[in-house]
Amino acid sequence: QYGAPPTQGFPPQPGQYPPYGYPPQNPYPPQQRQQYPLPGHPGQYPPPGQYPPQYGQYPPQPYPQQYPQPQGQYQYQQPPYGYPPQAPPAGYNAQQPGAPGYGAPPPGQNPPMQPNLAPGNAMEHPSIGYTPGQMAPIDLADDADALRAAMKGFGTNQKVLIKILCKADPLAIERLKDTFSKRLGRDLKKDIISETSGNFENVLVALVHGPLKQDVYALRKALKGAGTDEAMLNDVLLGRSNADINAIKQAYKVEFKGRSLETDVSDDLSGDVKALFNIILTASRPAENAPIGPDEINLAVKDLYHAMNRLLPDAATATRIFTGHSYNQLRQIKQQYDVQYKTVLETKVESKFSGHMKTALLAILQSATDPIKRDVEGLEAAMKGWGTKDVHLIERLVRIHWDRNRMQQVKTKYRNVYHKELVDRVKGETSGDYKAALVAILE
Repeated sequence: QYGAPPTQGFPPQPGQYPPYGYPPQNPYPPQQRQQYPLPGHPGQYPPPGQYPPQYGQYPPQPYPQQYPQPQGQYQYQQPPYGYPPQAPPAGYNAQQPGAPGYGAPPPGQNPPMQPNLAPGNAMEHPSIGYTPGQMAPIDLADDADALRAAMKGFGTNQKVLIKILCKADPLAIERLKDTFSKRLGRDLKKDIISETSGNFENVLVALVHGPLKQDVYALRKALKGAGTDEAMLNDVLLGRSNADINAIKQAYKVEFKGRSLETDVSDDLSGDVKALFNIILTASRPAENAPIGPDEINLAVKDLYHAMNRLLPDAATATRIFTGHSYNQLRQIKQQYDVQYKTVLETKVESKFSGHMKTALLAILQSATDPIKRDVEGLEAAMKGWGTKDVHLIERLVRIHWDRNRMQQVKTKYRNVYHKELVDRVKGETSGDYKAALVAILE
């Protein structure tokens, strides 16, 4: 959905990391002549910060908000893909620099404001993989050749497809598609569709799409035909930064020949939830550094209380508060509500709303307070019960895997909540090449 959290413990003070939209100083190591992957070793991608900069190949846009990482890890730090800036939860080990923490701080301890630019500012940039034309400045000719060989002639070498595609980050995927097209005169996505099938095909296509294009295809599928995939709409659109929302809207229009995402969403929904998504798609949420005083917090808390303590809840007021505040502000409102009324805001929303409106409000709130928990619960929901919801499992796992730190946090949180390894849970719900691909994504 979504900026990047700082390290464990409370966010660092402004000045300890660069503002949103600006890379840290000297984000790349000294220029080197080596190429990645090493010749003869397709599928072995460098950590993103170790891409050798190549003049004229890297996009002019600076990267989104980036935080320092431990030495030895990659040095361009993509924000956890799709998430707003986060305060860390209590209980994370503050002595692990570079591992972003999520969730709300203890009651009464508001996190420092995070240095974001205001919505609409021309310097605000979307997440890694959300700027068309961005590619890793690396030579992927060996990988392109290996993919072609794996799909050429009789039979398909699924292991090669998995090895190469499941490990590439968003910028490497774009470079790989470009190299495959220019070097071989072929379309990688079309070749994969021709040579694979079923959920295995769906996983590989989602990977080849990259994060932005996968979002727009997921939305189109959620909106097309009879009925609406409400969970997919929530997954893709709720909890996102303004910059990502704008990138998704533009890509949707380009990919689907002028179709308007706003119109398609509005036509598919109705009532209160339609009004909520209409506001979400304006991409007008206040910036994360927008100040909020005690009086404004108290007013929002009282308005929420009155909106939900009536026979029929006031959905318009809830929508106004949930969409009209930054995620940082919403965390503070939630903290004050819980303390002042000695209840949990999520529990109140759960009891007063129903259907899509309930799940949408909870998704927004959880994106502000504990998005890793949202990920974990979403994955479990896709696997529990009778039959696996493969469409949701694929979409959620692929979306998470674009950020390695986020994936590690999800696996840790899943283990802590469900007392089992996520990879073992996935293995138990899948089979064959489909299972092998998802396991590779998780590892």
